[in-house]
Amino acid sequence: MNLSEIIFSPLFLLFLFVFILVWTLTPAWIKRAKQAGLFGKDIHKISQPETAEMGGIVVLLGFVIGIMLYVALRVFLFQANTNITQILAILTATLISGIIGIMDDILGWKIGLRQWQKPLLTLLVAAPIMAVNAGTRIMHIPFLGGVDLGIIYPLLIIPGIILVGCNGFNMLAGYNGLETGQGIIILSTLAYLSYQTNSAWLSVISLIMVFALLGFYIHNRFPAKIFPGDTLTYTVGGVIAIVAIFANLEKSFLILFVPYVIEFFLKLRGKFQKESFAVVKDDNSLEPRYEKIYGLENLMVIILNKIGSRFGQIFSTRFSFKSSERKVVYALYGFQFIFVIIAVVLRN
Repeated sequence: MNLSEIIFSPLFLLFLFVFILVWTLTPAWIKRAKQAGLFGKDIHKISQPETAEMGGIVVLLGFVIGIMLYVALRVFLFQANTNITQILAILTATLISGIIGIMDDILGWKIGLRQWQKPLLTLLVAAPIMAVNAGTRIMHIPFLGGVDLGIIYPLLIIPGIILVGCNGFNMLAGYNGLETGQGIIILSTLAYLSYQTNSAWLSVISLIMVFALLGFYIHNRFPAKIFPGDTLTYTVGGVIAIVAIFANLEKSFLILFVPYVIEFFLKLRGKFQKESFAVVKDDNSLEPRYEKIYGLENLMVIILNKIGSRFGQIFSTRFSFKSSERKVVYALYGFQFIFVIIAVVLRN
């Protein structure tokens, strides 16, 4: 297949449509969100501008429309009726995760969702996935080989992965473009691994979300015009977990989520009361908020400042080598790529 055939292929046009849809709708949501009072302060800027919230609702809309168009393509263009039930189950589960995110974004401010309520609600996301008997019950466990988990897989493993996906992805957040970029990196990896395991339909689902996130990233990257909110983090985390289950990529999922596991234990160290935000200096550089480390974001600020101090001494004081919001986000991307490489190498 040459370049022109790829560009004008139905699936590529679908991805492009989702990208353009989210890209063009997001500015309209920014305007309406501010009118509705759905905005927050961007505290990593000296001026702390008011920035629109709940941008994930546009990504969720783009994903839902993309999935429905994909189903239409499969039925009417490709005459393929396979996996339709599974695709609709994924759509249902994603909508549930999105609704939970919306509840957390809105009710979390006014009424407040308790910490134990959030993971409990995300277990609802597992129901449609369990209903279609997703995944493979035989898992390869080190030193034991293939083990048939039987009823344990749908009753414990699936809800557990969903729980980790939705709630874990929600932890590493708060910096311009961080959540969106992480979603693009992880889902692109799962799209590749799904294709390698002969699950091309799951690659398409992953890429629909990737292109939706790319359209949103243009507005969410530094300096952000809109925040993603829990609507995006719960939705994307849910899709990551769901794809991993259907593609039998549970081990790859765990490897890709190592940064989030680390983040969990660092947050636990602070009893989930310490914020991941840094302190902004007059020159827009960042300083850690606490002496101890309570998040990977804090750790990256410390590391970048130490590296910047050393480089500043070696080269020149005329250039700024201090940490900044953008550098912290890129550093976290780089950290995530380490586990992407590990997951791909081990899978191959």
